[in-house]
Amino acid sequence: MSAYTVHEPPSRAGAAANVERFAFVRDGFSWWAFLFAPLWMLRHRMWLVLVGYVVVAGAIEVPVRLSGAPGFAASVIGLLLSLLVGLEAGTLRRFTLNRRGWKNLAVVSGDDLEDAERRFFDAWLQRKSSPSNGPYAPTPGPASVAPGWRGPLGSDVIGLFPEPGARR
Repeated sequence: MSAYTVHEPPSRAGAAANVERFAFVRDGFSWWAFLFAPLWMLRHRMWLVLVGYVVVAGAIEVPVRLSGAPGFAASVIGLLLSLLVGLEAGTLRRFTLNRRGWKNLAVVSGDDLEDAERRFFDAWLQRKSSPSNGPYAPTPGPASVAPGWRGPLGSDVIGLFPEPGARR
């Protein structure tokens, strides 16, 4: 399963949330960003990231070529830089969206983008249709009051850590 972050664009005055513009950014390796880094950055309109990429690539490759290192060394350095962009593609997109004022709404997991969208919108619509925007709290009554569960009787361990002052 992949994890996706969900981002909402900045709201316009008096306009409702435009769910068609929500951005789902997958966390993980991006083959497109690895293979075609500058084109991938252009496609996602990541201008500042592209400028940074060109500056870093130039700052690394120019001294390597001027030092007389073999062309293989420059190729390996370029490959490693592309690998870094592929690994951090999701982070770079989140950075750009955050700079543009997009709001991070949630983190959703799913087998693919469609599954993640379905899970997010199911939960989002359920939250929007509830009478209060706060967390669900059952009304107190005889049927809903339950004693707090503390674990097995005589247990002095919470998870892997003993309670302070517990017998060994």
